[in-house]
Amino acid sequence: MTPSKTGDAPSILFINQHYWPDWAATAQMLTDLAEYLAAEGMDVHVLCSRGHYLSGAMDVPAEETHNGVHIHRVRATAFGRETTLGRLTDYASFGASALARVLTGPSYDAIVTLTTPPLLPVVGAVAKRLRGQAYGIWSMDLHPDAEVAAGMFAEGGLPARWLHALNDTSYRTADFVVDLGSRMKRRLLGKGVADDRLHTIPVWSRKEEIAPLPHADNPLRAELGLEDKFVVMYSGNAGVAHRFDEVLAAAKKLDGHPDIEFVFVGEGPKKDRIQAFADAHALSNFRYLPYFPRERLKHSLPLADVHLLTLREAMAGIAVPGKLYGIMAAGRPVVMVGPEDSESGETIRLSDSGRVVDPSQETNPAQALHDALLALYHHADERARLGGNAREAFLEHFERAVCCRAWASLLDRSLNGGLEEDTSVHTDVMAGS
Repeated sequence: MTPSKTGDAPSILFINQHYWPDWAATAQMLTDLAEYLAAEGMDVHVLCSRGHYLSGAMDVPAEETHNGVHIHRVRATAFGRETTLGRLTDYASFGASALARVLTGPSYDAIVTLTTPPLLPVVGAVAKRLRGQAYGIWSMDLHPDAEVAAGMFAEGGLPARWLHALNDTSYRTADFVVDLGSRMKRRLLGKGVADDRLHTIPVWSRKEEIAPLPHADNPLRAELGLEDKFVVMYSGNAGVAHRFDEVLAAAKKLDGHPDIEFVFVGEGPKKDRIQAFADAHALSNFRYLPYFPRERLKHSLPLADVHLLTLREAMAGIAVPGKLYGIMAAGRPVVMVGPEDSESGETIRLSDSGRVVDPSQETNPAQALHDALLALYHHADERARLGGNAREAFLEHFERAVCCRAWASLLDRSLNGGLEEDTSVHTDVMAGS
């Protein structure tokens, strides 16, 4: 594996389990950024696996160049996310292959690890220790914080302490860390990461890929038989970071309403439980659809009248749901069930793009969600106002070009030794980290 330098272009290697043509969220974000940087003249490489996000291997070559990005795919298992054992095996095999490749392959001007699999930043730390390789971390999630919050490990137990020590050391020795917002930044500061090494750059959507679309111009509405429905949509992963009790209670309470339809789109470990609830209560206003391909997001996200977003309190600052920015790009209001003191809650409040139902502040959060949805159902002007605010804030703060420019600036200063000279946040994130 030899970096294909173009003149004096700086070389950078991104490492993540998933990349194009896989459609995992981290794969899409990394593809957007890598191709942007390649177009800007950087010598960009990606080290990934052949595994699909869900299961199975993709029929793709070990080495190829796509849209200016040099892709290197290492051997790893591809059991997917259907079982915990399969997922852990995939994590371990990819992590081992990535480490071997980094230690035996050429050096780059910088390595940036993402956080899939969870201990991937350790690869950067080992490369720095053994080879003097500069590295940064794109912190999509915090680990093992997520596993502790999900109940997989006890906070004070030996596995959690060992994983915290390993991962936290990797963060503290990184040349820079990109966090996704103010709550995650506070957690990382608590882990001992130096403030001048932390840089807030949110994830994004593309303005040309997802845009407001009137219902009358959306072919998916007729295709799904939703022409006359008020659609309340949850789109994306139904994972351990999210909460659904209030959403399901509201759907049950609104069952039988002639106009309101709850539409779930995607997969995730909580999908079966959600579907089982709908079946057990014979909900007539509920359907669960598979993921739409990326090219159909321009129709699927504007399909909704209101979008749902959920987050468990324990996950605030650990996971930042990127689905919010697609919702905002579509110009639709959002109702979040989760903590106001989170990146998503902060963004919704400051942009005035929806409502936040914080269970810690509500006597009956399910009723509060029900009331918020009915209020938006009855007031089309308010939906339009909130949706317009969402699109405006998206274009200013969470559009691909805005965020990728911030990344390019950060990498330019990192590669030229200037990070200490400018420690400000490089995107004017609404929350003001």
